[in-house]
Amino acid sequence: NPDLEMTRFLTAHEFPYSQQLAGALEFCPTNSERLTLGMLNRLVPGARDAWAYTLDALGRYYDRVATLIASGHDLPPASGSLANWIQQELPLEVSEVVGTYLDSARLLGERTAALHLALASSDPENAAFAPEPFTPHYVRGLFQSMRNQAKQNFGLLRERFKTLPPDVAPLAQRVLDREPAVIGRFRLLHERRITARRIRCHGDFHLGQVLYTGKDFVIIDFEGEPALPLSERRIKRSPLRDVAGMVRSFDYAAWAGLDEHAKRGNLETEQRPKFEPWQRLWYQAASSVYLRAYFNTMGQAEVLPRSEEELFTMLPAFLLNKAAYELGYELNNRPAWLKIPLAGILQLMEDVK
Repeated sequence: NPDLEMTRFLTAHEFPYSQQLAGALEFCPTNSERLTLGMLNRLVPGARDAWAYTLDALGRYYDRVATLIASGHDLPPASGSLANWIQQELPLEVSEVVGTYLDSARLLGERTAALHLALASSDPENAAFAPEPFTPHYVRGLFQSMRNQAKQNFGLLRERFKTLPPDVAPLAQRVLDREPAVIGRFRLLHERRITARRIRCHGDFHLGQVLYTGKDFVIIDFEGEPALPLSERRIKRSPLRDVAGMVRSFDYAAWAGLDEHAKRGNLETEQRPKFEPWQRLWYQAASSVYLRAYFNTMGQAEVLPRSEEELFTMLPAFLLNKAAYELGYELNNRPAWLKIPLAGILQLMEDVK
């Protein structure tokens, strides 16, 4: 089981920002691969998941936004392209509006980088964790996987288009119109040589997979994407896949926080359009600080792209791949949340121009 394998590796390497393995129960049949029956991790006292912590912070943020809107305050300028998110400091006005959560986003970026540096560390006795190159065969398979998932989920959206609510259908049509452009972003991966390296990654990284202790973050649950077979979850991938998962989680949190604000009776339906640009501002600000902290901590690590051109080919592809996955997930499980990946795909296509 990847959860046991990853946790055992990190515990052996004394990685301080994940749950420590206390023990495991395994079945080892003759001439067969061992099977994980159970595992026990050390308790992280007083911790709660970072999703709940983030929603609390967003509740306070939207309270501030309500005051700003009521007083006629203009929306601070957006960060622009994805490159600007990483390369430019946030304007002071944006930092002041978003508040102290930006310190948490910065710390989370540092802890994510620490995880990837630990997983990329040299261990001659454990080939299962040795970094590997992006071979042409792997890159071709990666492109085909991204393309096929997008085509499948765009097709599902097209099939169910007539059942969509009136306020969602126009957004869905705009996304369907961008399908060729989305596939084109994936094709860029296939058309260039990737100098970065692949490592074992978390595989299902989002705010719900992190604990907040009140002072720091602890990363948990290394089983990978539950929908994938165990063998696929153990494949080495770009750490940017984890990074993209967390950035998309910030977007989900910003939308969920706005929904919670409305459920508490603090937001009338007709007021929502005024709040949505502020939702995007929070998402961009948190993502920008997270990404800058991540890349600053990673430094010149060989698992990352060596050039900006390569970075801004890979990261948008992983972000769009995650949003395309979300599209299918919400269509099948939470139709009420479908607007999040739809808006996310459109925003990403604007941000990566």
